[in-house]
Amino acid sequence: MVDPTDDSLFWQRFLSCAGHPLELDGIWGPKSKAAWEQFHAESIKRLSNAGLDERTFENCLTLMPAAQEKGSDFYNVANNEPSVTASGYVVKFISTTRTYEEQDALYAQGRTKPGPVVTNAKGGQSNHNFGVAWDIGLFLGGEYIDESPVYETLGKIGEKMGLVWGGSWQFEDQPHYQIVQDSELSHIRASFEAGKPFV
Repeated sequence: MVDPTDDSLFWQRFLSCAGHPLELDGIWGPKSKAAWEQFHAESIKRLSNAGLDERTFENCLTLMPAAQEKGSDFYNVANNEPSVTASGYVVKFISTTRTYEEQDALYAQGRTKPGPVVTNAKGGQSNHNFGVAWDIGLFLGGEYIDESPVYETLGKIGEKMGLVWGGSWQFEDQPHYQIVQDSELSHIRASFEAGKPFV
């Protein structure tokens, strides 16, 4: 569960972009708390009949409303895809919205911190930072499957649904999906930081 007080300014921006205008002062007061509670109530109502597993449901609560709708549609199509069901796989959303700080920490991995490089995007350079992107994982008997041709099958399905799939990028990212084009990133970032809706 996200604690918005860990990065109050980020989540004030997020809420403002999601239709709950706030003063972007970085102070988590009563208005911010009320907007957060209202956003969550609306999100729970939107997602409660989508048939999502618990992990996916919790992750989708941090997406913009348009991404919640498109993401839950994709989730259901993916989990009913014959190559998924025949393999016994379950598709889950394993990562959705990240703050700039969280993105910077991920960027540091494989550079200034241990582990493999997993992203070329710093904070503010990924659509994960704006509530419009998610990463999926295939699971078999509860175990994460990091490589499978099913990722590509699902990617093509996602593209047919109008999603941008990371498997088509030069820096291939097969688990990644987003509802906006990369060419819009600078506009989205400017809108997000100003608390103005962009989707």
